[in-house]
Amino acid sequence: MSSAARALLLGGAGAVLIAAAAATAAEPGSFGYGTRPTPEQLAAWDIDVRGDDGAGLPPGQGSVQRGGAIFAEQCAACHGTFGEGEGRFPKLAGGAGTLRDERPDPTVGSYWPFAPTLWDYINRAMPFPAPHSLSADDVYAVTAYILHLNEIVTGDFVADRETLPKVKMPNHDNFIWHDPRPDTITQPCMSACLGPAGIRILSTAEGMNLTPTTGPLDTMQPKRTRKAYP
Repeated sequence: MSSAARALLLGGAGAVLIAAAAATAAEPGSFGYGTRPTPEQLAAWDIDVRGDDGAGLPPGQGSVQRGGAIFAEQCAACHGTFGEGEGRFPKLAGGAGTLRDERPDPTVGSYWPFAPTLWDYINRAMPFPAPHSLSADDVYAVTAYILHLNEIVTGDFVADRETLPKVKMPNHDNFIWHDPRPDTITQPCMSACLGPAGIRILSTAEGMNLTPTTGPLDTMQPKRTRKAYP
């Protein structure tokens, strides 16, 4: 390698090291990769919508009538003209009173707990071939139309960030919103901890039919390894 080529190579490597050092210095505590996201970049990812109060719903609105037109063009090929489902694609309407049946129909009308999360799901994942291709107004309109298919709202309903959280879904009260199980709190032990000899097992799940078993309970003892054959 000539002296000129060696100098050029060393100069390039030095520039890379200087750039890496500058990046690390600019972001203390980081690994020197990437840049801090801008508020606009974070906002593009922050699209979740809360179900109980609709927090996160964007500005915009959509009517049942407009939703019907969008649904016919973007959704009916999979979900049917009236939400009845095509082929093995899911139904969106009907199914009321079937959740306890042997073959339940969990649709938006029979199962879904919150109207705002219907908007959220459509906005994230639909239409299936091209998610995120609908505007906020379009998603509001399709949401209103699907709610109308399930006879949850009237034909003049207009969905927006104010009206959608007020919609009471038929199956809402059949969900358990507060876990009835008691909290268990264990304080961390850093010194004077309880020794293994002082720990006693007071009860087990044996005989309570909580966990199906096909043999004796595990003794928690080391298992014999099988002999390996060539």
